[in-house]
Amino acid sequence: MLGLANLGGGYQGFVGAFFPIATNIIVMNSLPLKRIKETDPALYKPYVFHILLHEYVHTLGIIDEAATRAKVYEISLATFGKEHPVTQFAADLSRFVPKLVYPVYGWKPQEEYQLELVKGFDKSATSSYIG
Repeated sequence: MLGLANLGGGYQGFVGAFFPIATNIIVMNSLPLKRIKETDPALYKPYVFHILLHEYVHTLGIIDEAATRAKVYEISLATFGKEHPVTQFAADLSRFVPKLVYPVYGWKPQEEYQLELVKGFDKSATSSYIG
């Protein structure tokens, strides 16, 4: 499953998404999605692909962040080539931060965030265990 939530973020850092271990959901930060649509819509799909690939690698059991980043870069490079935005995100996400965060310092997310599930995201995986 895929959930969207405003997890906040700023120039000091942000979480693009997270995978709660031993679950079947990825929670993606909706704030960078909104910002990238405003600043460079052509990067929207490559960014989403990069973030989901990163979290999918975690679902396969690679929990260490450095190992996950290396595997995501390896897959992106082999699949898309060095110049593709997906590979560029994997090589150095920090260079895209101005397009991913709002330039407001000190902003923090609410104590509890609202989670919006993306309907129909992975129907094929649920038929075997959800009646």
